Amino acid sequence: MAQTFDENKPIFIQIKEKIADQIVKKQLIEDEQIPSTTQMVQFYKVNHITITKGINLLVDDGILYKKRGIGTFVEKGARHALLEKRKEEFIDRYVLPMVQEANKLELTDEELGHVIKKVKEGESI
Repeated sequence: MAQTFDENKPIFIQIKEKIADQIVKKQLIEDEQIPSTTQMVQFYKVNHITITKGINLLVDDGILYKKRGIGTFVEKGARHALLEKRKEEFIDRYVLPMVQEANKLELTDEELGHVIKKVKEGESI
């Protein structure tokens, strides 16, 4: 079964994100070998070059490392690095605009905190 991909984003970027997600979710751990390119080609039903390009982005970011002739492995501290990067992106993409809008609406810190807590708990406001 072929995996579905978002047609608005390059597939190699989505491959990179899927591997990174597995590291964040502890499905791949430090010093563990990731599936081979061939295995990923068969699983995702995409070109070998596409898989390699996604993996190489993670190697360039210091998240994965290669052992020549053996395979590709998760770098020590990779999960921590990914979490820190994602937290920064989360703040920039979601929290900052939310706080700016809350300020426009003159919400107090307490009101904003209450709204966030309710949403996080899955309750209606």
